[in-house]
This record gives sequence, C-alpha cells and structure tokens, in this order.
Amino acid sequence: METLVNPNPNFSSINSILTTKTRNIVTNLCKQVSFQFAANDRDCSFRRKRNSTVKFALDSAIIDQLGLLQSDIRNPGISTSYRSTKFSKPNQTVLEAQARVCTGPTQTKPLGEEQAHKVLDTILRSAKGELKDDVEVSKAQLGAFFAAMTIRANAFPEATQWSDGERRAMSTFWPLLARALSPDVIFLADPEGSIMGVGSSAGPQFVGNGTTEMRMVGALREVLAGGHLGYEEVQGVLRDVLPLNLEDGTSAGVSESLLSAFLIGQRMNRETDHELKAYCLAFDDELGPIPVADVRSLTHYGEPYDGNTRYFKSTLFSAAVRASYGEACLLHGVEWMPPKGGITEEQMLKFMGANTHLTPLQAKQLLEDEDAGFAYVSQREARPSLFSLTGLREHIKKRPPIATAEKVQQFVRARGREAIVAGFYHGGYEDLLLMLMRRRGVHSGLVVKGEEGALSMTTRLRSKNAAKGLPVNYCSGFRSLSKASASEVDGVSRESFNIEVNAKDYGFGPTDTPRTDRSVLRNIDLGLTALRGEKGPAYDRIVLNAGMVDHLLGCDGAEDISSALDRAKEAIDSGKALNRLVNYIKISHKVK
Repeated sequence: METLVNPNPNFSSINSILTTKTRNIVTNLCKQVSFQFAANDRDCSFRRKRNSTVKFALDSAIIDQLGLLQSDIRNPGISTSYRSTKFSKPNQTVLEAQARVCTGPTQTKPLGEEQAHKVLDTILRSAKGELKDDVEVSKAQLGAFFAAMTIRANAFPEATQWSDGERRAMSTFWPLLARALSPDVIFLADPEGSIMGVGSSAGPQFVGNGTTEMRMVGALREVLAGGHLGYEEVQGVLRDVLPLNLEDGTSAGVSESLLSAFLIGQRMNRETDHELKAYCLAFDDELGPIPVADVRSLTHYGEPYDGNTRYFKSTLFSAAVRASYGEACLLHGVEWMPPKGGITEEQMLKFMGANTHLTPLQAKQLLEDEDAGFAYVSQREARPSLFSLTGLREHIKKRPPIATAEKVQQFVRARGREAIVAGFYHGGYEDLLLMLMRRRGVHSGLVVKGEEGALSMTTRLRSKNAAKGLPVNYCSGFRSLSKASASEVDGVSRESFNIEVNAKDYGFGPTDTPRTDRSVLRNIDLGLTALRGEKGPAYDRIVLNAGMVDHLLGCDGAEDISSALDRAKEAIDSGKALNRLVNYIKISHKVK
C-alpha cells in the first residue's frame, strides 16, 4: 500500500502528507488509493495514474477488527461513495414524482395519469405493509409529496395545479388511501377537508400529539394554504424539532412527515426575508460564542452544500491562492449532501489527508497561522442541529430553505474586515442571499452565478442557446467604502454593484470547463496540476475566480482588475499557493 510521488524539487514535498492520507484511508476505510506525480523536463504535473487506479485492499482481519461491513468498503474517488450507509434510501418511484411536484409555482411539472396512478399505487401498497426495506415509502416522502399536492391545489397558478390525470388518479385511490394512511399524512393531504371532495373531517380535526407537534400543525395550516410565517415562529419550530436523531433521522417532538412538509412547503411558497433569516440565524449560538480570528481580512465561502456533479470545482484552490497573499478564507460545507450528492471541498480535503473534523476554534487557529491562512469547517462540527437534517433532505428530494441559508454562515468571525461570497442558480435568490449577508453585518458581500450554481466563474463562451434568466458569470454584491469595523458599517457606507464577468475582456482565451463527472480524484488532479503552474483551463479558472473575488470585494491591492489577476498568477507560479495547501494539510492535524 504505497502512494507513488515524484514531487518537483522546487516545491515543498507532499510525499509524507499523501502517505499519511493513504494510511488514514487504509486504517479507517480499508481502501488503497494509488496516484502519482509525473515529472519530466517539460512538464511537472499532477496526473492520474493510467486507468485512474483506485484499488481496494480487502483485508478480512482488518475489516473484522474495525467492525466494517462489506458495504462500507467504498471507492473514495467518486462523490456518491461518501453517502452514509446509515441513511435509509427513499422509494425511487415516489422520489421521481417529488422531483416534478415539490418545486416552485412556475417550475412544477404536473404528473400524467399513468405516473400519478403508479405513484399512488406505490404509496398505497407501502402503507398496507406490502413494500419493505429500500422500496418502502418513507414518512418523509409522504409528507413532502402530499404537502406539495396540497399547496399546488390551494395556491399555485392554473398551469401548475393538478392535471386532469392527477385528479382522476386521486379520485380512484383516495378512498383507499384514507383508510391506510396515518392521521398526520391525511391532514397534509387534505387539511381543510376540501381538496379530495370526500368531506372528511380527519384533516380539519387533526391537532398533533404534544406541544411541539401542535405548534408544527398550526404553522403547517398556514404553509399548506400558501401563506407565510414570521421570524420568531419559524425559529421556534426549528428549535423545537432539531437536532434529529442521527441514527434514524427521527425527531422526539414531531413526525417526519410533518417536518418534511414544513421544509418543502416553505420553499415551494418562496420564502420571505423573515423566514430565510430565521433559517440562517436559528442556531448561531448552538455551540456558544463564535470564535474571533485575529486577521485583517476574512472571506467566508458559501458553496452549495450538495457539490458539483459535472464540472471542475475551483474554490478550494482559489482559497489557497488568496490565502498566500494575506486574504484569509474560511470554507464550510459537508462531506455529502442531497439532492446532487456531488463533489465537495470536504471530500477533496479528506482524500488528500487533511483533518476534516475541525471545530470553529481550531479553524480560528489555522486562519491566524501565517503558514496556512485558510480553513475548512464542516457543518457536522459547527451546526450539529442543521447537519442532522442530511438524511431527511434526501427524502424531501428538492432543496429546502436551509440550502440557501446555510451558505451565509459565520462559523468564525474576524477582528478585521469580513466578506461573504455565495453561489446561486435560481433567479431571485441573489437578492435574498445579499439580504442575509447584510444581516450578518459584513463589509462586503458577493453572489456569483457560477457553473452548476457554484462559485466557479468560467472562461467558456456563453452558449447561443443558453437558458433564459441571469447568465453564468453574473455577479451582484455590495462593498463598504469605510475601513471601520463590520459592526460600525451602515447601509449608507456601502455601494452596490452587478456585473456579468466576461473572461475574454481580461485576456483569457475561451475554453470549455474541464469535466469531472463526480470524480473527486479528477478534481484534485486538475486543481493540483494548476497550482503547480501548468497553464490550461483549470489554471485560468483559479486565477479568474481568485482575482475577480479580490476586486469585487474591494480587497486591498485589487482595485485594478489586471493587478488582481497578476497577483493571483504570481501566487501560483511562485509555488506559494501550493505550499499553502500543503501546509494546511499538515497543520490541520496539529491544532489543539
């Protein structure tokens, strides 16, 4: 079990780190990962070994000693392999229907009669106990599906209300479902006894069991009618029911069906400012006071937690670049998150051997360390209550409000200037994200419509057939004109801006974005190759994203875009950025 490394002697050796990484993987996951640096006089790039070798070391004695199951022995090079085996799988037939109906008033795609019939038949058979294990329809799925159907019937425009096929299928199945489903699900399907046309009193009379569930039912009556809740009401519900039991995803205070209905229902109704602020701030004090790092500047990166499934993800490498010239960066996220289950920063750092279990206090130390200057914090360590929703979110299928709010977190704060950068995809959410950033009191805020809704701006040309709406590389934000502390900045001293970044204007040639297709190893390969100075599409994207973020946030020394981009290039070409990443992997294991 050996990692083959031939590092360029002009850079710090990462042989020991990669060996540690391999040893950790073998110890904890019983896997062997082999990859190598290829070096010659013309090129010193990090390449995948021929055939992207990922070998498994299935030592039965070690497996028995660690209590691992064969199903736990996974390929760490693919993003889907990071899904916890403790999570129960949702029923795929119902999940496909949820993808169509558990969405917004203009995005919903009503089911045809055949699909509606299949879904309702699946739900009926599951409720009667005829489906087992992975094919059983979970309580969370029932809650999300029936809440979506109710909101569509009550509040959506005609085009996204029930189709004729859905009505006919429901007319056939509802008399049977009403006898098989639990009272909480019947309530979600027909809270006022008016949707199904059967004059049932079960929905109107349902109040829930216990104080917590009664509060939830009261809130849901408003949500299911297409209405909205106040800031304190949303916070009260969240604090009542979270954290969930991580082993089985259940709550002591409320049924899974009601919780999933609440989460997806608020997203379908398009959250108000007050509702999103409640999701964003509800658990700020969960672990006590937030650490304050003694740094002159700190940028919080809010990538979508469910990662990238198609294209190169550059944020980790851009953070290393910016850290090398004194712009401290705090990354945060999770190892794996639905619905996309794509590549995340945590997967890449874990694969390379970094400690991905840092507390916010330990991250503070890394931010202050002159040899690191950036850090990664997992939601698992910083917001356990929100992290406990991960398994449930897979059964909801679509992104709940927390998917927006979690991108605007401050797990560590700074004595100096602070900024937040977040990615988005759907139009309208850019303003909501900036609102949350202002609420956080930071000096500067930036939202980027990068590829896949991530933060990565691209150098490729915009397609003539691009979808309507805001284009990729659209940026919007605000920056402070004052050098005062964040707590002293007011609305008057901020300037707002929006821009569509055209990489060609800054000397970048148009190139297609490198594909990664869920390969964590491929994404690392591209990033490290670029940090070793090899020019190409990945290098260009790292430079573009580092330099443009510096400029748009109003960072010192980045007033001129060309100077900002040149500074990012120098950080890479000199080896400083790579050394920062190497140092981080080492130091992350030493902090107390």
